[in-house]
Amino acid sequence: MSYTHLSQNERYQIYTMLDLLSVAEIAQRLGRHESTIGRELVRNRGGRGYRPKQAQVLAEARSIGSRNAVCISPVIWAQAVDLLRVQHSPEQIAGCLRISHETVYQRVYDDSTGGLKGHLRCQKKRKKRYASGASRRGQIPNRRWIEERSAAVETRKNIGHWEAGTVIGAAHKGALVTLLERKSGMLFIKKMDFKHADLVSQAMIDLLTPVKQMVATMTYDNGKEFAMHESVNTAIECESFFADPYCSWHCGYRYWFALPCRCCQP
Repeated sequence: MSYTHLSQNERYQIYTMLDLLSVAEIAQRLGRHESTIGRELVRNRGGRGYRPKQAQVLAEARSIGSRNAVCISPVIWAQAVDLLRVQHSPEQIAGCLRISHETVYQRVYDDSTGGLKGHLRCQKKRKKRYASGASRRGQIPNRRWIEERSAAVETRKNIGHWEAGTVIGAAHKGALVTLLERKSGMLFIKKMDFKHADLVSQAMIDLLTPVKQMVATMTYDNGKEFAMHESVNTAIECESFFADPYCSWHCGYRYWFALPCRCCQP
């Protein structure tokens, strides 16, 4: 079997398992050779230890000049196009085929026929880039990235670390705000007529106030509906953190344990 580079998703998995498993066990879980994991931890380690976001940046920087980023075999690209046509995002395709999502975006936007653009979930003239504008970040003020969150949260050994998300209704009518505690799987849900930031923050405060002593951190995705996260911090006395852009799996735990509870039953 030919060697493929570690994906960003794999680097986050390595990070979450690092304090719990040995290098050999991590390699076995990921289906990788032990030397691949060992080399990754040595080459892409920073001053604060191994951090997945930093590791991805270091790996990508190292690859510049060593390969042509748009070179994909015809077989792999055919598979990528098939996945695009069934509404997979470039990030999902990158995880499945272990190619760069940036390469997929570049191929799509360089397509002379324009047909591939129609299969992107977000229809824009050009791909939105998060790293190029501080003004975009201003839409959610004073965000703290998940890299700043304590590594102890990943172990799920202590109660008090929550994840927030929203679910949009059919035809974009109505929404649900969901709050899940990472260790216990306790799930709170509240229905809203609109997904506005003020309504979302108030719904969160209403749900969490009775258990505020059990709330230490809240992790969000980058939806604008969480722009008033600081109001929640003040009312509940907790800290908020945000997943990296295009890395929704950082908040994926709430979907694994989305069990019904009293708050969401009629």
